[in-house]
Amino acid sequence: MRDTYLPYGKQCIDENDIAAVVDILRGDYLTTGPSIVNFEKSVANYVGAKYAVAFSNGTAALHGACYAAGITEGDEVITTPITFAASANCVLYQGGTVVFADIDSQTYNICPTDIEKKITSNTKAIIPVHFTGQPAQLDEIHALAKKYNLVVIEDAAHALGATYKGEKVGALSDMTMFSFHPVKHITTGEGGIITTNNKEYYDKLIQFRSHGITRDPALMKGNHGPWYYEMQFLGYNYRMTDIQAALGSSQITKLDGFINRRKEILAEYNEAFVHIPQVQIPYQLPYTDSSWHLYVLKLNLDQLTVSRKEVFEELQKLNIGVNVHYIPVHTLPYYQQLGYKKGSLQNAEKLYEEIISLPMFPLMQDQDVNDVIEAVKLVIGKVKK
Repeated sequence: MRDTYLPYGKQCIDENDIAAVVDILRGDYLTTGPSIVNFEKSVANYVGAKYAVAFSNGTAALHGACYAAGITEGDEVITTPITFAASANCVLYQGGTVVFADIDSQTYNICPTDIEKKITSNTKAIIPVHFTGQPAQLDEIHALAKKYNLVVIEDAAHALGATYKGEKVGALSDMTMFSFHPVKHITTGEGGIITTNNKEYYDKLIQFRSHGITRDPALMKGNHGPWYYEMQFLGYNYRMTDIQAALGSSQITKLDGFINRRKEILAEYNEAFVHIPQVQIPYQLPYTDSSWHLYVLKLNLDQLTVSRKEVFEELQKLNIGVNVHYIPVHTLPYYQQLGYKKGSLQNAEKLYEEIISLPMFPLMQDQDVNDVIEAVKLVIGKVKK
């Protein structure tokens, strides 16, 4: 059908982005310069948060958030299995224990009722993931956090620009992580950020991303002179470069346009698939506005003559770059070695068997969208007359 391969996601880079990066390459700072602060301010302002701390990638940012939250050996953190492994790995980095709560079968996000069932005296935090860009049920999650004195770290890798009850995701919980991988809403190549309204968390994050080192006289135990610095705890080299930050500052000026294009593609997909019995279009809570990082189509397998694997393979043959998001984290070999059991999270495991992600990114042309629609219809069979 198509002569060229259409990926499921792709960055959108224009000449202004390229010029912003070239300016840095011709300037004095390549890393840890003023572009970092400028980018942090632009993200904080966009989401309405007081502070933002940029990291080398989203995983590093989540690790920093877990450190700032004080997660350590013996602490439990509850998150969803329908996510990328980083949402759970960040807890393990700190010596904590990951506890998975099942998902809501309608929204595909973590289920607040199951969260409460998993809370123990060792629970320290909740990491809800805004899967595909749709915010999780934050009111219910915040109520649980208040009741049990828990920290909430939103994994909003998919949700830059999303809103919850009219407010932008990014300033609603203790900390929020955004990712700037090339398939996300904006890109810095690799990169991530934590937004927060908490000055204590902000200070910890700044120091954590740079080896645990500070040059702030107010924090140091001594001072040998203007060259002096102190390493006060074991941090990491998780700094973002000025090159990345300059790209991010350029990209964020176009973010709303990127999201609008994603919504246009969503509308076309939904219109095409809503009345086809073999598939189910995504559901959105009425009080959220998703930023639509992914378009996840659910296959009604009992009405198909082909398996999900066959659907995937046939679409790939037609140059439609579908994907599957995600393999439930607790079923991955490493987590199986840690003692997590298949069959323990039935909604998540059932969903995994039924879903497929269709291409969605701002550079898609109308013909690209039509190609995806026609390919899906061809593979799953025509609507019954």
